[in-house]
Amino acid sequence: MKTNVILYVLDQGASKRFYEAVLLSRPSLDVQGMTEFELNAETVLGLMPVAGIRRLLGETLPDPDTARGVPRVELYLTVDDPAEFHRRAIVHGARELSPLLLRDWGDEAAYSLDLDGHVLVFARRTA
Repeated sequence: MKTNVILYVLDQGASKRFYEAVLLSRPSLDVQGMTEFELNAETVLGLMPVAGIRRLLGETLPDPDTARGVPRVELYLTVDDPAEFHRRAIVHGARELSPLLLRDWGDEAAYSLDLDGHVLVFARRTA
């Protein structure tokens, strides 16, 4: 099963540049209305402008902009060097929530907010 995680973003271009710099990866798809990054063979991170989801779903859901500033998703990425990924996120505009620390569940994890207020976590399993 392939998984697509799609974040609703205010500025597709700015979010694309942020994730390119943080992930050190180029998008596998970059068209008006959707940018995608292949995180691995089974997982894709998508960036969709808020206006796009409004057009797609109309009045079916509340406007995502009404939740601006309210965390709507946690993107938890297990990587080899979470400190370096976290550092790049901060340098490129993320706001740090918590530095890299050993967590109760056995991971070292660092937390930040991306440009749109999504919780972004870089972690490494220690046990």
